[in-house]
This record gives sequence, C-alpha cells and structure tokens, in this order.
Amino acid sequence: MSEEQATSVRPHWWQRIGPGLVTACVVIGPGSILTSSNLGAKEGYSMIWVVLISVIFMLVYTSLGAKLGTVTNESTCTLLAKTVGRPLTILIGCGVFFISAAYQFGNNLGVHSAIETYTNLKYGIVFFNAISIAFLFGFKNLYKLVERLMSVFVGLMLLSFAINLIFAKPNLMEMAEGVIPGYGGGGLDSILNISLLGLIGTTFVITAAFYQSYLARFKGWKVADLKDGRIDSCISATIMALITIMLMSTAAAELRGQQLNSVADVGNALQPLFGDKGQILFCIGLFSAAYSSFIVNSMIGGFILSDSLGLGGTPQDKSTRIMTAAVLLIGMFVAMYVIESGTKPVVAIVAAQAVTVVAAPLAAGALLLLTSSKKVMGEHRNGPVMNILAGIGFLLLLGMAWYIATQKVIPQIQKMRAESTAMIQVEPAEMKLATQNKN
Repeated sequence: MSEEQATSVRPHWWQRIGPGLVTACVVIGPGSILTSSNLGAKEGYSMIWVVLISVIFMLVYTSLGAKLGTVTNESTCTLLAKTVGRPLTILIGCGVFFISAAYQFGNNLGVHSAIETYTNLKYGIVFFNAISIAFLFGFKNLYKLVERLMSVFVGLMLLSFAINLIFAKPNLMEMAEGVIPGYGGGGLDSILNISLLGLIGTTFVITAAFYQSYLARFKGWKVADLKDGRIDSCISATIMALITIMLMSTAAAELRGQQLNSVADVGNALQPLFGDKGQILFCIGLFSAAYSSFIVNSMIGGFILSDSLGLGGTPQDKSTRIMTAAVLLIGMFVAMYVIESGTKPVVAIVAAQAVTVVAAPLAAGALLLLTSSKKVMGEHRNGPVMNILAGIGFLLLLGMAWYIATQKVIPQIQKMRAESTAMIQVEPAEMKLATQNKN
C-alpha cells in the first residue's frame, strides 16, 4: 500500500468516537445510581419509559453540541458572546461552574463510599483528588488521556452492573411492560414524583450536552466527521440507557420496598442477596461511575467558566486547568465536611438548586440558539424536526426549573429564614433571663 493510500484509509468506527463516552461517564454518577436504584425499589420496573424519554432528549442535545463543535471553528462561549453578548455568556459560565461544583461533592462521596467499604481510608478522596490534579497539570494531551480513561470506566460499569442484574434475575415481562407509560403502573400523572424528577435531572444533564461541543473540537472533528458525531451521540445515549435501566431493574428485582438514602445503602442492601462478590462488583461499578464523573464534571465547570470569561477554552490554556482544579477542591472540601460532621450542607444544596433553575434552561437555550443560526452553522443549522424535539426538551427543563424553584428552593429558603428568625428571638430572651437571674 502506498503512503497516499495509507493516509486515505479512515480508522475503524470505534477509533473515531470518544466524546460520547466522556459524556456518558459524567451523566452516570453516584446521583444517578442512587436515584435509579431508589426509583426501582419504590416503583419496580414501571418507570423504564421515563429513562428512555430522558435519554432521547439527552441524545437530541448532545447531538446539537457535537454538531456545533464539529462545524464551527470557534469555542462555544466565544460564539455565544458574539451572538448574545459577554454578560449573559458569563452568567451561563458561572452557573455551569456552580452546578459542577455542586455535583462534585456528590462524586466525592460516591468515591468515599466505594473505597470505605473495603478499606479504613477515611479521607481517601484526598488521594484521588491529588491524582486528578496531577493528571490535570501533568499531561499535555489531556483530552486523549481522559477519553482512554473513560473508555475503561464505561467498560467496568457495563460489566459490573450487568453481572449484578443477571444475579438479580429480573422479571423480563415486567421490564417490557415498563417501557410503555402507564402499562406497568407508572403513568404520566406520576411525572411530579420527586424521585422521578430526580431521575430526569440526573439523566438529562444539559451542562454535559453543552460541553459536548468542546469535546468534539478536542477530538479534532470537522464537517466531514458529522456522521461520526451522530454515531458517537447514539452510542453515548445507549450506554446511559443501558446502565440506568440495569440499576433500576436490579433494585426492582431485589430491593423492592426498601428505602435507600445513600449509594452505600445500595451496596449494603445487595450484600446479603449476592454475597461479598456481588457487593464487590457493585462497588467497582460505583467507583468507576463516581471517579469518571469526578474528573469530567470538574472539567465541564472549569472549561466553560474560563471560556465564558474570555480566558480560553482548550486543555492547553492554563486558566481552564486552574478553574477545573477549583471545582475539584470545592467538591473535596464540602465532602470532607459532610464526612466529618455527618450532616448535609443544606445552604450549599439550596444554592446549587437555585443556580440550576436559572443556568440549565439558559444553557439549553444557548445551544438551541447557536445551532439554529444560519450565521453560525450555515447549511448545517437545525432542521424543523430537530428544532421541535429540542424545543420540547427546553420546555421540559423550564417545567423542572419551575417545579424545583416552587417546591424545593423557595420552601427551603423560607424554612431557613424562619429558623434564623426564631434563633434571633430566642437569644435576647435568654440574655434577659440570665440578667434577671443575676439580679
């Protein structure tokens, strides 16, 4: 074969994909493991249809992100700043940063739960954060390293959770019924179930879809690679659906009726059923999910904030690595506080929910706006069908934002204000009583 012929031969399809694997890893984290397991334990197989719908909308938006990064030559936030202005772009960047930081402490707790089961390391997360920061600053081709790591973690997750599911011996007929809304008992009227909204929120992760545009550029895709981008997005969506359905079905088969408050509860509940080997497999899957999400989630927050500020949005820019390290450290310190105190950081959780209410619809709207623009995309702008699907997904995010704001954020803020007022009123009363006793 001549040199000219050799250079014209394209790599195999599995060598031409990658960004979708990275995105799948950030979506399948400790939060999605706990939420899908809890829903399976509570509702059985009846909510599998929700997984499929969530994954379809995630597929739509990851496809938009991949297409944007493939067709355009500039970074996403640079394009956005030219289209809507720098202030709104910075607002989106800050929102994505805080969402990533909020997810990050959950990823740290997931890693902690996995390693604590078989070791005495109380602060093993410090070690893994140190490794992540070393990777961050020690490798020039950061994307290539991350892609390879995520491929390994995806394989471990699929293998571990599939074996757990085989041991659980799920009811295949009930699983098939769960694909149809309402047929297995989970109708559309259940859409306001908090656990169900949690499942949608941990599967339809718009910040990861937004970051897909960056990953496509890091991969080096050009217009000729649009087909590879579509294949990559479909593989990513399939992986997300498979892992989530496996987790839900395992819980439906063996944990029905149990209340699972943490990912550690899921592993502990499986131990009597599957034995130590089954629990080890689950912990391998949990660690893979947590640590893969651990790395990529921090990159999402750091890269997008840096790019929104106009400081650069590539792995070669020092600012992206510094801000990624900031997400890692914030997540680690909040997780260490939770481990040490045993209490949830309520203020941080409420703040993260409030930011998500604003930032998630803005990020989705920005992605839809850019990919619909003829000026930005030329002949590759969205067609009517894609715009309709993306529009429905955008409305779903708006509905979730409204529900979270009115049912979770505002009531929690009112509760904290009431508690704060009560404390202020109690302190003068105690001081007055102390003065009277002294007299």
